[in-house]
Amino acid sequence: MPCYRCGARQTDPIRGASPWKRGVREERQVLVCPDCQETTEWAAALDQCAACRSASLVCRLGEIECRDCGHVRTAEPGGDTLVASGGTPGLSEEVEAALGRVLRRRGATT
Repeated sequence: MPCYRCGARQTDPIRGASPWKRGVREERQVLVCPDCQETTEWAAALDQCAACRSASLVCRLGEIECRDCGHVRTAEPGGDTLVASGGTPGLSEEVEAALGRVLRRRGATT
């Protein structure tokens, strides 16, 4: 999944905690790359907890939970999915394209 701001893709992680941050924007789970975290406005674009105003939210199983205070609310319908930045294909589109390339190659050799 790419960074919601710049579209950079995560690479294979090294040992230890990931430098990428997770958040929720417009009811959807997003990631923020380390480069975009260096700017001051990246967190302001994320949704905030209604209870404590933190931007440390995670979206899962139809709920949005605050990692700071534990407040949980129901996500709006269709909002608990991952979203790619504008114009960047999501993972499902990338997988579909890769399968298409592999299957065309195999079909051409048989």
